[in-house]
Amino acid sequence: MGQQIEVDGVTVIDGNVVIATNRSLTGTDGEGFASSDDASASDTFPARLAAELFEADGTLTRVYVDQNAIILTRPGTWSDGDVGAASAVIESFFLFYPNA
Repeated sequence: MGQQIEVDGVTVIDGNVVIATNRSLTGTDGEGFASSDDASASDTFPARLAAELFEADGTLTRVYVDQNAIILTRPGTWSDGDVGAASAVIESFFLFYPNA
């Protein structure tokens, strides 16, 4: 149940990665979170996605969700595997039964 989000593009700039998707995840205002606790304090879709991303990657220092883009920040650089893992969390976010 649910529809998979498609990643349309990825841009890595130093410790930031911008992941563009085929779905809008917010209204016209974006939402940013500095920690898992910060994200867990809200019940919006961007907050839930941020909480999942913080859980999947313990090195994240910020998650910002704005319409169809998710910006992830952490110290250091991003490997292809790191970007792939973050993309997988995003792609499966709306799937209620991902293995069905």
